Amino acid sequence: MCELGKEFYRLFKDENITKILTIEASGIGIACLAAQYFGVPVVFAKKTKTINIYSDTYNATVHSYTHKKDYDIVVSKEFLSKEAIVPLNSENRVNVLIIDDFLAKGSALTALLMLIEKAGAKTAGAGIVIEKAYQGGGNLVRDMGIRVESLAKIKSISKKDGIVFCKQ
Repeated sequence: MCELGKEFYRLFKDENITKILTIEASGIGIACLAAQYFGVPVVFAKKTKTINIYSDTYNATVHSYTHKKDYDIVVSKEFLSKEAIVPLNSENRVNVLIIDDFLAKGSALTALLMLIEKAGAKTAGAGIVIEKAYQGGGNLVRDMGIRVESLAKIKSISKKDGIVFCKQ
């Protein structure tokens, strides 16, 4: 598992990352592994507001295709705004790397991008462990001008052929 964090560091080490952002829950462990190599803190967006999230928040909506519903994700402003975060990059901005386990249709990733934009921060890119390329989310985000680096890309899944990976 540590090799995942090390590989994301190798891919993004020249991007002057100041913060890593993920969404609960399965992305947190991978984000923490990557953060070790960057030497920066991890922030994660919560899917439900709890008592330890203050009223001053950034919010975005994610559509879950798996659960067939929309839900709001939330991050306290104190964790993503430049006023509360040091160090900043050379442009005096928080420079955020998104880390997540899977990328399918891109709903979670685009919601995280909205949180970063609302915070006035800069998106350095997104590191994804497994991209389901056949669902189009990676290309959707790349077409927005965001650098997406996936460690594995699934071209297709079928009962006949099983999992077919894209050649990298």
